[in-house]
Amino acid sequence: MNNTITPNFVHPKCKLNGFHFTAEDLGRVAYSFIKEGAPYEKAIGDFILDWFDANHFIEMRTSGTTGTPKVIRVAKQAMVNSALATGEFFEAGPSTKALHCLPSQFVAGKMMLVRTFILGWHTDLVEPSSNPLERNNTVYDFCAMVPLQAQHSLEKLNNIKKLILGGAKVSSALSKQLKTLDTKVYETYGMTETVSHIAAKRIAEPAFTVLPNVDISTDDRNCLVINPYKLTDETLITNDVVDIIDDTHFVWLGRYDNVINSGGVKLFPEQIEEKLSHHIQQRFFVAGVPDATLGEKLVLVIEGKPYTLNDTVFSNLGKFEKPKDVLFTDTFLETGSGKIQRAAILKGLGF
Repeated sequence: MNNTITPNFVHPKCKLNGFHFTAEDLGRVAYSFIKEGAPYEKAIGDFILDWFDANHFIEMRTSGTTGTPKVIRVAKQAMVNSALATGEFFEAGPSTKALHCLPSQFVAGKMMLVRTFILGWHTDLVEPSSNPLERNNTVYDFCAMVPLQAQHSLEKLNNIKKLILGGAKVSSALSKQLKTLDTKVYETYGMTETVSHIAAKRIAEPAFTVLPNVDISTDDRNCLVINPYKLTDETLITNDVVDIIDDTHFVWLGRYDNVINSGGVKLFPEQIEEKLSHHIQQRFFVAGVPDATLGEKLVLVIEGKPYTLNDTVFSNLGKFEKPKDVLFTDTFLETGSGKIQRAAILKGLGF
Protein backbone atom coordinates (compact mmCIF):
# COMPACT_ATOMS: atom_id res chain seq x y z
CA MET A 1 0.00 0.00 0.00
CA ASN A 2 1.31 3.44 -0.94
CA ASN A 3 1.92 5.45 2.24
CA THR A 4 2.87 8.66 0.39
CA ILE A 5 -0.69 9.51 -0.64
CA THR A 6 -2.09 12.23 1.63
CA PRO A 7 -5.60 13.74 2.02
CA ASN A 8 -4.90 16.76 -0.22
CA PHE A 9 -4.15 14.44 -3.17
CA VAL A 10 -6.68 14.28 -6.00
CA HIS A 11 -6.00 11.56 -8.55
CA PRO A 12 -5.65 12.94 -12.10
CA LYS A 13 -8.31 10.47 -13.30
CA CYS A 14 -10.88 11.60 -10.70
CA LYS A 15 -14.28 12.35 -12.27
CA LEU A 16 -17.64 13.35 -10.80
CA ASN A 17 -20.70 13.10 -13.04
CA GLY A 18 -18.45 12.73 -16.10
CA PHE A 19 -16.18 15.73 -15.47
CA HIS A 20 -12.53 15.79 -14.41
CA PHE A 21 -11.89 17.89 -11.30
CA THR A 22 -8.81 19.19 -9.51
CA ALA A 23 -8.88 20.03 -5.79
CA GLU A 24 -9.47 23.67 -6.71
CA ASP A 25 -12.32 22.71 -9.04
CA LEU A 26 -13.89 20.58 -6.31
CA GLY A 27 -13.99 23.61 -4.01
CA ARG A 28 -16.05 25.50 -6.59
CA VAL A 29 -18.34 22.49 -7.05
CA ALA A 30 -18.85 22.34 -3.29
CA TYR A 31 -19.89 26.00 -3.05
CA SER A 32 -22.26 25.52 -5.98
CA PHE A 33 -23.85 22.45 -4.35
CA ILE A 34 -24.26 24.25 -1.02
CA LYS A 35 -25.76 27.36 -2.62
CA GLU A 36 -28.02 25.83 -5.27
CA GLY A 37 -28.03 22.05 -4.88
CA ALA A 38 -30.59 19.55 -3.68
CA PRO A 39 -30.26 18.45 -0.01
CA TYR A 40 -28.10 15.42 -0.93
CA GLU A 41 -25.82 17.68 -2.98
CA LYS A 42 -25.52 20.13 -0.06
CA ALA A 43 -24.27 17.23 2.09
CA ILE A 44 -21.70 16.38 -0.60
CA GLY A 45 -20.65 20.03 -0.79
CA ASP A 46 -20.25 20.25 2.98
CA PHE A 47 -18.04 17.17 3.01
CA ILE A 48 -15.85 18.38 0.14
CA LEU A 49 -15.18 21.65 2.00
CA ASP A 50 -14.43 19.74 5.21
CA TRP A 51 -12.13 17.34 3.33
CA PHE A 52 -9.96 20.08 1.85
CA ASP A 53 -9.86 22.39 4.90
CA ALA A 54 -6.83 22.77 7.19
CA ASN A 55 -7.99 20.24 9.79
CA HIS A 56 -6.41 16.79 9.89
CA PHE A 57 -9.71 15.15 10.86
CA ILE A 58 -13.38 14.79 9.92
CA GLU A 59 -16.06 14.82 12.61
CA MET A 60 -18.58 11.99 12.32
CA ARG A 61 -21.45 10.72 14.42
CA THR A 62 -21.24 7.03 15.33
CA SER A 63 -24.28 4.76 15.06
CA GLY A 64 -23.70 3.24 18.51
CA THR A 65 -22.22 -0.06 17.31
CA THR A 66 -19.49 0.02 19.98
CA GLY A 67 -21.39 2.02 22.60
CA THR A 68 -23.49 5.16 23.02
CA PRO A 69 -23.74 7.20 19.78
CA LYS A 70 -21.31 10.11 19.86
CA VAL A 71 -19.37 12.50 17.65
CA ILE A 72 -15.82 11.30 16.98
CA ARG A 73 -12.89 12.72 15.05
CA VAL A 74 -11.59 10.47 12.30
CA ALA A 75 -8.15 11.24 10.87
CA LYS A 76 -8.25 12.13 7.18
CA GLN A 77 -5.13 10.02 6.64
CA ALA A 78 -7.02 7.02 8.08
CA MET A 79 -9.76 7.64 5.51
CA VAL A 80 -7.14 7.75 2.74
CA ASN A 81 -5.69 4.45 3.98
CA SER A 82 -9.18 2.93 4.10
CA ALA A 83 -9.80 4.00 0.49
CA LEU A 84 -6.50 2.44 -0.59
CA ALA A 85 -7.36 -0.82 1.22
CA THR A 86 -10.76 -0.94 -0.51
CA GLY A 87 -9.15 -0.35 -3.90
CA GLU A 88 -6.66 -3.16 -3.27
CA PHE A 89 -9.17 -5.66 -1.84
CA PHE A 90 -11.81 -5.18 -4.54
CA GLU A 91 -9.30 -4.53 -7.36
CA ALA A 92 -10.97 -1.17 -8.02
CA GLY A 93 -8.22 1.10 -9.34
CA PRO A 94 -8.15 4.31 -11.40
CA SER A 95 -11.06 4.87 -13.85
CA THR A 96 -13.36 2.48 -11.94
CA LYS A 97 -16.89 3.51 -12.95
CA ALA A 98 -18.77 3.94 -9.65
CA LEU A 99 -22.24 4.93 -8.48
CA HIS A 100 -22.59 6.96 -5.27
CA CYS A 101 -26.15 6.57 -3.95
CA LEU A 102 -25.66 6.79 -0.17
CA PRO A 103 -26.22 9.82 2.12
CA SER A 104 -22.97 11.76 2.45
CA GLN A 105 -23.77 12.70 6.05
CA PHE A 106 -22.62 9.21 7.10
CA VAL A 107 -19.29 7.41 6.86
CA ALA A 108 -20.24 5.09 3.97
CA GLY A 109 -21.27 8.03 1.79
CA LYS A 110 -18.22 10.09 2.74
CA MET A 111 -15.93 7.18 1.89
CA MET A 112 -17.39 6.86 -1.62
CA LEU A 113 -16.21 10.43 -2.22
CA VAL A 114 -12.78 9.82 -0.67
CA ARG A 115 -12.30 6.73 -2.88
CA THR A 116 -13.19 8.85 -5.89
CA PHE A 117 -10.60 11.52 -5.03
CA ILE A 118 -7.81 9.16 -3.94
CA LEU A 119 -8.27 6.22 -6.32
CA GLY A 120 -9.28 8.22 -9.39
CA TRP A 121 -12.72 6.73 -9.80
CA HIS A 122 -15.30 7.99 -12.31
CA THR A 123 -18.25 8.44 -9.97
CA ASP A 124 -21.84 9.37 -10.74
CA LEU A 125 -23.75 11.12 -7.95
CA VAL A 126 -27.45 10.35 -7.53
CA GLU A 127 -29.95 11.22 -4.84
CA PRO A 128 -30.10 8.50 -2.16
CA SER A 129 -33.37 6.59 -2.48
CA SER A 130 -34.75 3.10 -1.99
CA ASN A 131 -34.30 2.40 -5.73
CA PRO A 132 -31.24 4.33 -6.96
CA LEU A 133 -31.15 2.47 -10.31
CA GLU A 134 -34.79 3.22 -11.18
CA ARG A 135 -33.99 5.75 -13.94
CA ASN A 136 -30.42 4.67 -14.60
CA ASN A 137 -29.29 2.13 -17.21
CA THR A 138 -25.55 2.85 -16.94
CA VAL A 139 -23.22 -0.10 -16.31
CA TYR A 140 -21.01 0.38 -13.23
CA ASP A 141 -17.90 -1.38 -11.96
CA PHE A 142 -18.60 -0.62 -8.30
CA CYS A 143 -21.40 0.53 -6.01
CA ALA A 144 -22.17 0.57 -2.28
CA MET A 145 -25.76 0.18 -1.07
CA VAL A 146 -27.74 -0.74 2.01
CA PRO A 147 -29.73 -4.01 1.71
CA LEU A 148 -33.04 -2.15 1.28
CA GLN A 149 -31.70 -0.43 -1.85
CA ALA A 150 -30.47 -3.73 -3.27
CA GLN A 151 -33.88 -5.30 -2.60
CA HIS A 152 -35.64 -2.56 -4.59
CA SER A 153 -33.02 -2.58 -7.37
CA LEU A 154 -32.95 -6.32 -8.12
CA GLU A 155 -34.14 -5.95 -11.72
CA LYS A 156 -31.16 -3.76 -12.63
CA LEU A 157 -28.42 -5.00 -10.29
CA ASN A 158 -26.75 -6.90 -13.14
CA ASN A 159 -25.69 -3.44 -14.37
CA ILE A 160 -23.29 -3.35 -11.41
CA LYS A 161 -20.22 -5.59 -11.58
CA LYS A 162 -19.24 -5.38 -7.89
CA LEU A 163 -21.72 -4.39 -5.19
CA ILE A 164 -20.95 -4.00 -1.49
CA LEU A 165 -23.75 -4.01 1.08
CA GLY A 166 -23.53 -2.59 4.60
CA GLY A 167 -25.46 -0.78 7.31
CA ALA A 168 -27.72 -3.75 8.08
CA LYS A 169 -27.69 -7.54 7.94
CA VAL A 170 -28.52 -9.09 4.57
CA SER A 171 -31.56 -11.35 5.06
CA SER A 172 -31.44 -14.94 3.85
CA ALA A 173 -34.32 -14.18 1.45
CA LEU A 174 -32.42 -11.30 -0.17
CA SER A 175 -29.21 -13.34 -0.15
CA LYS A 176 -30.95 -16.07 -2.13
CA GLN A 177 -32.11 -13.54 -4.75
CA LEU A 178 -28.68 -11.90 -5.00
CA LYS A 179 -26.97 -15.24 -5.65
CA THR A 180 -28.88 -15.58 -8.93
CA LEU A 181 -27.23 -12.43 -10.34
CA ASP A 182 -24.04 -12.09 -12.36
CA THR A 183 -23.03 -9.26 -10.01
CA LYS A 184 -20.32 -10.02 -7.46
CA VAL A 185 -22.14 -9.06 -4.26
CA TYR A 186 -20.30 -8.63 -0.96
CA GLU A 187 -21.61 -8.15 2.56
CA THR A 188 -19.31 -5.86 4.53
CA TYR A 189 -18.43 -5.56 8.21
CA GLY A 190 -17.43 -2.26 9.76
CA MET A 191 -18.47 0.85 11.64
CA THR A 192 -17.75 4.56 11.82
CA GLU A 193 -14.87 3.95 14.24
CA THR A 194 -13.12 1.68 11.68
CA VAL A 195 -13.68 4.20 8.87
CA SER A 196 -16.27 2.11 7.00
CA HIS A 197 -15.64 -1.61 6.34
CA ILE A 198 -12.67 -3.63 7.60
CA ALA A 199 -13.89 -6.99 6.27
CA ALA A 200 -16.09 -8.39 3.51
CA LYS A 201 -17.51 -11.69 2.29
CA ARG A 202 -19.32 -12.87 -0.81
CA ILE A 203 -23.04 -13.24 -0.24
CA ALA A 204 -23.98 -16.58 1.39
CA GLU A 205 -20.38 -17.39 2.33
CA PRO A 206 -20.03 -17.94 6.09
CA ALA A 207 -16.75 -16.16 6.83
CA PHE A 208 -15.62 -12.56 6.45
CA THR A 209 -12.14 -11.82 5.07
CA VAL A 210 -10.37 -8.83 6.62
CA LEU A 211 -8.95 -6.07 4.44
CA PRO A 212 -5.20 -5.40 4.27
CA ASN A 213 -3.50 -4.19 7.49
CA VAL A 214 -6.22 -5.29 9.90
CA ASP A 215 -5.47 -7.57 12.88
CA ILE A 216 -8.30 -9.42 14.66
CA SER A 217 -8.67 -11.26 17.97
CA THR A 218 -11.39 -11.87 20.60
CA ASP A 219 -11.88 -10.87 24.23
CA ASP A 220 -13.13 -13.06 27.09
CA ARG A 221 -16.72 -12.69 25.83
CA ASN A 222 -15.67 -14.01 22.39
CA CYS A 223 -16.36 -10.54 21.00
CA LEU A 224 -14.31 -9.27 18.07
CA VAL A 225 -11.33 -7.05 18.86
CA ILE A 226 -10.04 -5.04 15.90
CA ASN A 227 -6.63 -3.46 15.46
CA PRO A 228 -6.76 -1.65 12.10
CA TYR A 229 -3.39 -0.02 12.64
CA LYS A 230 -3.48 2.12 9.50
CA LEU A 231 -6.96 3.40 10.31
CA THR A 232 -6.78 4.23 14.00
CA ASP A 233 -4.28 4.25 16.87
CA GLU A 234 -6.84 2.59 19.13
CA THR A 235 -7.75 -1.07 19.47
CA LEU A 236 -11.53 -1.38 19.06
CA ILE A 237 -13.43 -3.80 21.28
CA THR A 238 -16.78 -4.59 19.69
CA ASN A 239 -19.93 -6.26 21.00
CA ASP A 240 -20.01 -8.68 18.06
CA VAL A 241 -19.65 -12.33 19.06
CA VAL A 242 -17.51 -14.09 16.45
CA ASP A 243 -15.75 -17.34 15.69
CA ILE A 244 -12.23 -16.61 14.41
CA ILE A 245 -11.18 -19.13 11.75
CA ASP A 246 -7.63 -17.83 11.22
CA ASP A 247 -5.70 -14.54 11.13
CA THR A 248 -7.78 -13.15 8.26
CA HIS A 249 -11.19 -14.85 8.53
CA PHE A 250 -14.02 -14.77 11.07
CA VAL A 251 -17.68 -15.83 11.27
CA TRP A 252 -20.12 -13.33 12.80
CA LEU A 253 -22.52 -14.99 15.27
CA GLY A 254 -24.49 -12.08 16.73
CA ARG A 255 -24.47 -9.08 19.07
CA TYR A 256 -23.38 -9.72 22.66
CA ASP A 257 -25.82 -7.07 23.92
CA ASN A 258 -28.67 -8.81 22.07
CA VAL A 259 -27.97 -12.27 23.54
CA ILE A 260 -31.01 -13.59 25.40
CA ASN A 261 -30.57 -15.73 28.51
CA SER A 262 -33.85 -17.61 28.73
CA GLY A 263 -33.96 -20.14 31.54
CA GLY A 264 -30.19 -20.56 31.34
CA VAL A 265 -30.18 -21.08 27.55
CA LYS A 266 -28.27 -18.47 25.52
CA LEU A 267 -30.08 -17.46 22.34
CA PHE A 268 -28.65 -15.32 19.53
CA PRO A 269 -31.52 -13.24 18.07
CA GLU A 270 -29.72 -12.78 14.75
CA GLN A 271 -29.57 -16.54 14.15
CA ILE A 272 -33.26 -16.95 14.95
CA GLU A 273 -34.12 -13.98 12.71
CA GLU A 274 -32.19 -15.59 9.88
CA LYS A 275 -34.41 -18.68 10.09
CA LEU A 276 -37.62 -16.65 10.37
CA SER A 277 -36.74 -14.40 7.42
CA HIS A 278 -37.82 -17.18 5.03
CA HIS A 279 -41.39 -16.96 6.35
CA ILE A 280 -42.06 -13.35 7.42
CA GLN A 281 -42.30 -10.65 4.74
CA GLN A 282 -42.58 -7.61 7.04
CA ARG A 283 -39.70 -6.14 9.02
CA PHE A 284 -39.31 -7.89 12.36
CA PHE A 285 -36.90 -8.76 15.14
CA VAL A 286 -36.76 -11.06 18.15
CA ALA A 287 -35.70 -9.92 21.61
CA GLY A 288 -35.68 -10.89 25.26
CA VAL A 289 -38.09 -9.23 27.70
CA PRO A 290 -38.27 -9.70 31.49
CA ASP A 291 -40.03 -12.86 32.67
CA ALA A 292 -40.62 -13.99 36.27
CA THR A 293 -39.94 -17.66 35.50
CA LEU A 294 -37.30 -17.65 32.75
CA GLY A 295 -35.50 -14.42 33.61
CA GLU A 296 -35.96 -13.41 29.98
CA LYS A 297 -38.48 -14.72 27.50
CA LEU A 298 -38.15 -14.61 23.73
CA VAL A 299 -40.65 -12.41 21.86
CA LEU A 300 -41.15 -11.72 18.17
CA VAL A 301 -41.89 -8.09 17.19
CA ILE A 302 -43.38 -7.46 13.73
CA GLU A 303 -43.88 -4.11 11.99
CA GLY A 304 -47.45 -3.54 10.78
CA LYS A 305 -51.04 -4.42 11.62
CA PRO A 306 -51.66 -7.56 13.73
CA TYR A 307 -52.41 -10.84 11.97
CA THR A 308 -52.36 -14.54 12.84
CA LEU A 309 -49.15 -16.37 11.97
CA ASN A 310 -49.28 -19.86 10.50
CA ASP A 311 -47.59 -22.49 12.68
CA THR A 312 -45.22 -23.33 9.80
CA VAL A 313 -43.49 -19.97 10.40
CA PHE A 314 -41.73 -21.57 13.37
CA SER A 315 -41.20 -25.04 11.87
CA ASN A 316 -37.43 -24.73 11.39
CA LEU A 317 -36.70 -23.26 14.83
CA GLY A 318 -35.00 -25.18 17.63
CA LYS A 319 -36.79 -26.19 20.84
CA PHE A 320 -35.84 -23.01 22.72
CA GLU A 321 -35.96 -20.67 19.71
CA LYS A 322 -39.75 -20.43 19.33
CA PRO A 323 -41.02 -17.03 20.58
CA LYS A 324 -43.29 -17.10 23.63
CA ASP A 325 -45.23 -14.07 22.36
CA VAL A 326 -45.78 -12.26 19.03
CA LEU A 327 -46.12 -8.47 19.24
CA PHE A 328 -47.02 -5.92 16.57
CA THR A 329 -46.26 -2.21 16.23
CA ASP A 330 -47.33 0.09 13.39
CA THR A 331 -43.92 1.55 12.50
CA PHE A 332 -40.40 0.67 13.62
CA LEU A 333 -38.34 3.51 15.07
CA GLU A 334 -35.01 3.97 13.27
CA THR A 335 -31.70 5.72 13.85
CA GLY A 336 -30.60 8.46 11.44
CA SER A 337 -28.69 5.86 9.44
CA GLY A 338 -31.73 3.57 9.14
CA LYS A 339 -30.97 0.98 11.84
CA ILE A 340 -33.91 -0.41 13.82
CA GLN A 341 -34.01 0.91 17.40
CA ARG A 342 -34.88 -2.33 19.19
CA ALA A 343 -34.73 -0.99 22.75
CA ALA A 344 -36.88 2.05 21.96
CA ILE A 345 -39.47 -0.11 20.18
CA LEU A 346 -39.66 -2.51 23.14
CA LYS A 347 -40.03 0.46 25.51
CA GLY A 348 -42.94 1.71 23.40
CA LEU A 349 -44.52 -1.72 23.79
CA GLY A 350 -44.29 -1.44 27.57
CA PHE A 351 -41.03 -3.28 28.33
